[in-house]
Amino acid sequence: MAEATALSTALSLRNVVRIFPGSPPVYAVGGVSIELKTGGFAALVGPSGSGKTTLLNLAAGLDTPDDGEVIIAGQKLAGMSKHDLSRFRREKVGFVFQSYNLFPALTAIENVEFTSIVRGDSEKESRKRALEALEQVGLGAKAYSYPDQLSGGQQQRVAVARSLASRPAIVFADEPTANLDSKTAIDLIDLFQKLNNDLGVTFLFSTHDHRLVDRVKLSFPMSDGKLA
Repeated sequence: MAEATALSTALSLRNVVRIFPGSPPVYAVGGVSIELKTGGFAALVGPSGSGKTTLLNLAAGLDTPDDGEVIIAGQKLAGMSKHDLSRFRREKVGFVFQSYNLFPALTAIENVEFTSIVRGDSEKESRKRALEALEQVGLGAKAYSYPDQLSGGQQQRVAVARSLASRPAIVFADEPTANLDSKTAIDLIDLFQKLNNDLGVTFLFSTHDHRLVDRVKLSFPMSDGKLA
């Protein structure tokens, strides 16, 4: 994570607005500003419909704000072409989805190295980084297993490894414990905390899981698309 630690601020959101059309229009995010330092361990917190997932998608560059500014690792996302934005996300952003989003026909290590290969890294370097990431999440021994041979918790760990393999400036995780049983969820939270403490990985979660909220260093409570 050497690249990430070179910058003091991993993420800045400046008066970000997202409006979904309708009668009347829905202000899913209504002018939110936050800043997250490199090495941060933070969460957007709130119930369903509070706007936290929409804001997380905006912060990660998966959606475009109607107003305001998103800056990741010193780079403003506004004005970037779709191609440049896609490449920037592959290089600087990790994302963990609650549904894992693994390719069933690929092994764990192939899932983890996929993004690196797509962005043009050599197969040798991609494989090396993928194995390192799997070892970091405790799944080195499962590198050549397929998703249907893994438990839900193990699949989520593969998804975490995939988010780490490109050595991003920040990892976003959308309700990462939502589909897990209590013990597996706590194990995953322990893993996130270890990666943050030991490797300096910067995390921003969206969650309503109090077990995760209790662990983060900084929380941003949300209600009706705004910081509460």
